[in-house]
Amino acid sequence: MNSSARWEVRELRRLTLSLDALAILRSEAKARDVDVAVAATLAELAAVDAVRLGVNEDLAPISAQDVSDVRRVVRTLELALPVDPSLVKIALEAQPERVLLADEGRDGGLPCEPLDLRGRGVSLAPMVRPLADGGIPVSALIKPELEAVKTAHAEGVEGVEFYTGAIIDLPPVERVRELEKLGDAARLASKLRMHIAAGGGLGYRSVTEVIENAPALAAVTVGRAAIARAVLIGLDRALRDLRALVE
Repeated sequence: MNSSARWEVRELRRLTLSLDALAILRSEAKARDVDVAVAATLAELAAVDAVRLGVNEDLAPISAQDVSDVRRVVRTLELALPVDPSLVKIALEAQPERVLLADEGRDGGLPCEPLDLRGRGVSLAPMVRPLADGGIPVSALIKPELEAVKTAHAEGVEGVEFYTGAIIDLPPVERVRELEKLGDAARLASKLRMHIAAGGGLGYRSVTEVIENAPALAAVTVGRAAIARAVLIGLDRALRDLRALVE
């Protein structure tokens, strides 16, 4: 399957579950019996379309073994990576269905912050080219801004994921304005024939609001909110409830 075929938009909006929060919990609690691969299997059984793991240079809290174990049990794996060519090998070995490039955040140094492509001064080509040659589509996590979309497109990535973490907790008036910008950015990305997703701090209430303002989204990514809800009602029910909202 060529890389462009992998980006075909399905009739249903895709739901991606990030398991980084579970890995962080395992690390902080020193709970060695927390099995990320088992959670990934249960997620797919609960109608999640893809499972995402964030990998950094330290390989912590997501380890190379986690990547291997999850790759073995899921149909659709995404890896979130910082712009670090030393991690290309891990992606090429795991052959995820897509890679998301992002800046490292404070949560254990995992790649979860939007790239500042205009201020970076460094090309994404050392990551994009070998991954594309290996048949792996690449997206960039960016702010929902028109210029960010244009820059990402110029960098050669096939898709963008709009970072929503800075929007969802804003006061109502400011949030409405930023959601409008998200919709504008999504429309531009659609015109450029890019794969379009959103993620970052999304929960059961905010995901609907984001989708309503950016109907062009082909996928949304949820992490902590789903894991937190699973503590109360179980992973299967938590994810099926989320799946219903995303459709």
